[in-house]
Amino acid sequence: MIAAPEIPTDFTLLQESETHFSSDTDFEDIEGKNQKQGKGKTCKKGKKGPAEKGKSGNGGGKPGGPNRMNGHHQQNGVENMMLFEVVKMGKSAMQSVVDDWIESYKHDRDIALLDLINFFIQCSGCKGVVTAEMFRHMQNSEIIRKMTEEFDEDSGDYPLTMAGPQWKKFKSSFCEFIGVLVRQCQYSIIYDEYMMDTVISLLTGLSDSQVRAFRHTSTLAAMKLMTALVNVALNLSINMDNTQRQYEAERNKIIGKRANDRLELLLQKRKELQENQDEIENMMNAIFKGVFVHRYRDAIAEIRAICIEEIGIWMKMYSDAFLNDSYLKYVGWTMHDKQGEVRLKCLTALQGLYYNKELNSKLELFTSRFKDRIVSMTLDKEYDVAVQAIKLLTLVLQSSEEVLTAEDCENVYHLVYSAHRPVAVAAGEFLYKKLFSRRDPEDDGILKRRGRQSPNANLVKTLVFFFLESELHEHAAYLVDSMWDCATDLLKDWECMNSLLLEEPLNGEEPLTDRQESALIEIMLCTIRQAAECHPPVGRGTGKRVLTAKEKKTQLDDRTKITELFAVALPQLLAKYSVDAEKVTNLLQLPQYFDLEIYTTGRLEKHLDALLRQIRDIVEKHTDIDVLEACSKTYHALCNEEFTIFNRVDIARSQLIDELADKFNRLLEDFLQEGEEPDEDDAYQVLSTLKRITAFHNAHDLSRWDLFGCNYKLLKTGIENGDMPEQIVIHALQCTHYVILWQLAKITESSSTKEDLLRLKKQMRVFCQICQHYLTNVNTAVKEQAFTILCDVLMIFSHQIMTGGRDMLEPLVYTPDSSLQSELLSFILDHVFIDQDDDNNSADGQQDDEASKIEALHKRRNLLAAFCKLIVYTVVEMNTAADIFKQYMKYYNDYGDIIKETMSKTRQIDKIQCAKTLILSLQQLFNEMIQENGYNFDRSSPTFSGIKELARRFALTFGLDQLKTREAIAMLHKDGIEFAFKEPNPQGESHPPLNLAFLDILSEFSSKLLRQDKRTVYVYLEKFMTFQMSLRREDVWLPLMSYRNSLLAGGDDDTMSVISGISSRGSTVRNKKTKPATGKRKVPEAEESSSSDSIWMNREQTMHTPVMMQTPQLTSTIMREPKRLRPEESYMGVYPMQPEHHQAPLDYKQQEEAARQQQERAAMNYVKLRTNLQHAIRRGTSLMEDDEEPIVEDVMMSSEGRIEDLNEGMDFDTMDIDLPPSKNRRERTELKPDFFDPASIMDESVLGVSMF
Repeated sequence: MIAAPEIPTDFTLLQESETHFSSDTDFEDIEGKNQKQGKGKTCKKGKKGPAEKGKSGNGGGKPGGPNRMNGHHQQNGVENMMLFEVVKMGKSAMQSVVDDWIESYKHDRDIALLDLINFFIQCSGCKGVVTAEMFRHMQNSEIIRKMTEEFDEDSGDYPLTMAGPQWKKFKSSFCEFIGVLVRQCQYSIIYDEYMMDTVISLLTGLSDSQVRAFRHTSTLAAMKLMTALVNVALNLSINMDNTQRQYEAERNKIIGKRANDRLELLLQKRKELQENQDEIENMMNAIFKGVFVHRYRDAIAEIRAICIEEIGIWMKMYSDAFLNDSYLKYVGWTMHDKQGEVRLKCLTALQGLYYNKELNSKLELFTSRFKDRIVSMTLDKEYDVAVQAIKLLTLVLQSSEEVLTAEDCENVYHLVYSAHRPVAVAAGEFLYKKLFSRRDPEDDGILKRRGRQSPNANLVKTLVFFFLESELHEHAAYLVDSMWDCATDLLKDWECMNSLLLEEPLNGEEPLTDRQESALIEIMLCTIRQAAECHPPVGRGTGKRVLTAKEKKTQLDDRTKITELFAVALPQLLAKYSVDAEKVTNLLQLPQYFDLEIYTTGRLEKHLDALLRQIRDIVEKHTDIDVLEACSKTYHALCNEEFTIFNRVDIARSQLIDELADKFNRLLEDFLQEGEEPDEDDAYQVLSTLKRITAFHNAHDLSRWDLFGCNYKLLKTGIENGDMPEQIVIHALQCTHYVILWQLAKITESSSTKEDLLRLKKQMRVFCQICQHYLTNVNTAVKEQAFTILCDVLMIFSHQIMTGGRDMLEPLVYTPDSSLQSELLSFILDHVFIDQDDDNNSADGQQDDEASKIEALHKRRNLLAAFCKLIVYTVVEMNTAADIFKQYMKYYNDYGDIIKETMSKTRQIDKIQCAKTLILSLQQLFNEMIQENGYNFDRSSPTFSGIKELARRFALTFGLDQLKTREAIAMLHKDGIEFAFKEPNPQGESHPPLNLAFLDILSEFSSKLLRQDKRTVYVYLEKFMTFQMSLRREDVWLPLMSYRNSLLAGGDDDTMSVISGISSRGSTVRNKKTKPATGKRKVPEAEESSSSDSIWMNREQTMHTPVMMQTPQLTSTIMREPKRLRPEESYMGVYPMQPEHHQAPLDYKQQEEAARQQQERAAMNYVKLRTNLQHAIRRGTSLMEDDEEPIVEDVMMSSEGRIEDLNEGMDFDTMDIDLPPSKNRRERTELKPDFFDPASIMDESVLGVSMF
């Protein structure tokens, strides 16, 4: 493109005589005869003399008259913006709207242009109007400045960002209008050197504005205008090529047949087309240099995204002109943008280019320069960006396989295991294109072969090799899911997979190794599960979606295919791999996905019998828990009463259980004989049989075999003798647990007799006693099993068992006594809250590797979660949680989330009791510190500082809504004060109480008190203080002084917290079902339970902060100007400060009356304060200076050290804070469009680097 002359930044009106056009100028001109009409008549833009100004606009005798504009009535020279309204509605055909404007332009182009200018102004959300007078006499920059001053400051929204149904389609209608406008004007009007110059000048000026709305709207308009001009330039280029070919063809004719008139006509047409193309290039250069070059690095990400999206369209649409390094570099640079939406536009723009293989040669340099960046974007923190980066690399791979190195491909391969399904699917498609989509020429002749000789055989092997090399053997389901959409035919070729496992290898073919066979069976199982269930594996997707009719049909067809194939093949596979536990475990899961009806309809009963025989053999051969549970689940899947095969399977199952039960009773009788010491063989036989019974009891009701008695005898003997092998005890406990659960299920589902309930109650109580005994066993594994089962039983047989109308189960409710609760808590403290090294040593040195450490941590977390569940559901007393809560800081990394959630749930159950538990945990830590260091400890020691930090964390968990936690915080302070003065000093009153330092810890909660509650707590504190205490100033009395100061301190922050708490939470009173108009309040539960609590809280009940209207958000800057309120004018006046000496408390009624009068004065002072603040807000100096809103991200990033604390403060029962839509126009004063620093939006890696 050639360089363009500078477009003037000012526009003025031309003379009326220059505005005449023919009626059919801009609707059709195939031959291009009218393309230059009017071109020579226009004058160049510039300021006109005074004599010219009077001739412009509506000249004398114009049909429109001086008070009509674009056919619409005017008032005071302001038109009624009908063009904007029509585009906003978006209902009319855009072409007719543009045609009407063109007619208006032909009639009077100045008035029509004014209409178009105001259209752009109003689309920016500005309510100002450019009048004809302003248009004639003001410079472009002056008009924009005037519109900026008239911009609506009440809202930061404008049409492109507004919500609501009427604005949803505004952007598309706006863009469509600009495109249609250029298309309809492409034959004449855009070449008149007036309309386009004026519009481009206006949009360029607006795009440099510091007002976001102007900049955003004008940039979008300019980019869409450029796109439309690119389309016009492309058409001109095509017409020029056609004209040139016609000219060459005519000139090459012999002289006798050559038409000289046609040659001259073609030459003239080519000349006009060339001139038009030059002008279009000038316009495009003006837009590109005046708008794009500045706005592609704008401070607003949305504006940058618009620029990148449009340049991608230009390069794709007109590749000859735009697809070169001069334009590609902008996309390459912007791939380092800090905003995901901009990076996303870069990738989608490049996808459109790489999709066309004809353009690959022009992209070679760009690919070599930016390939590494594209590969790194596959790991982008924005999943949408990562998906598009992978798709782009897939297109690059298809265009040229040599571009991507093996390392580049490996960076994408591992993403098939990503938890985010779109990323994994995109990576799966890349993997399939790279490794599986190519076929050897010799495969064409064997396309119809099946099984081991099919073309898919080698591809299945390749999939197995890839899976093994990735070394993620537990993630086959994720690999299958990633490739499910693109490689369905391969993954559903179960016949080929079955042949590879059963058939002998062909001549010259290498057989699969044992490891490869295991991988193939695992992959085959995952493909069958995916086909039968039609949903991704756990961790991918939000849940089961509703299948379409087509998907349901495919699912049924696949299940039929699976059943017909593997009903015959599965017994053979089990027979071949019967001794391999891993293979058998996977193969035994296949019947879960069978259509069992096919066994009957397909006459496959003999294959069912073969399957049952194989399962029976496997049960007899194996003692591995996973194998036995797989056999149990297979029997459960086949024992479905809906199908006719039920009787056949039920008989086989019963025979197997009979044999196992008889064998177990016989072995147990010999094993427990008195006077004989059992040998290892007997113990092994008992254990293996018990394992099989336990595995089957998990999925099957074995109540008729009465297994409780023999297991109870086994466990009781173990308690008495103490020499029972640990594995026998563990499985006996588990089996007995299943017995009790199956009996409970039978009683719940059917009507049961009283004898059944009493028998179950007796068995359950006896079993709990046995588990409690085993909590003190010397073996850790036994203790963990007993603890886990005991927690489950206590949870199941708690008061929750009666929910859902099951009151008949009330006799089964079991509440643990204090000794059992104590033992459970001791187990947690001894086995969960331990150092990792201690745990490793206790495990006989077997946990040296990292994986074992992680596994041990998971086990401890499960133990802690089981006990916390008992706390949350009030099975054990809430105060037992104190020993858990006090570990919050020490074991935050391991169990912080569990403890935090427990705190949240207990607070929802009982706020006051939860607060008492928190303060109890702090008291326990304080007492432990006293026992270690004595009463003369150093208050700057790490131990005491740790307790204070824990108290601060506890305070943060109460959140921001002080009204909600009011009673709980007050009760916490009450307990803390009583604890601090509980132990008087033996040396007399002149010495501080022994626990006085605890007040230093308690002061961390003072900020959570409402102001009136601070006064109440202060009065309660004075009851424990003597006259001598109030006069003490020694260091040992500092905790008391600091705590008193924390209760007396208030200031602006506390005042504002009261105001905002009441105004924003006015519904709190209604939620508690009280009447806000009356002075009565519902007495808290804590007051009813304790007379002392009632006395100390009564005074607080009479102090009400007046309910106020919603207040505007006030900034600290306003609060401090220009003069501080005197104490008697502020909220401090509500509660007068106490003198230093001890003062007897006033009479209760006098206190109440004084408080009421002070409250009224406070309310009046607040009204004055609010009025002054509102006046201060209204006296804002100017649009540019006072309309700035702090950017939350900047504030948060400057407080990194407190991020964790802020998060903790929001975790629990607090109000949700929703920030309003951004209204800030900070960029108006900060943005310098032409000198913007790219470092603010791009990574440092892209700066200062030569791109090409």
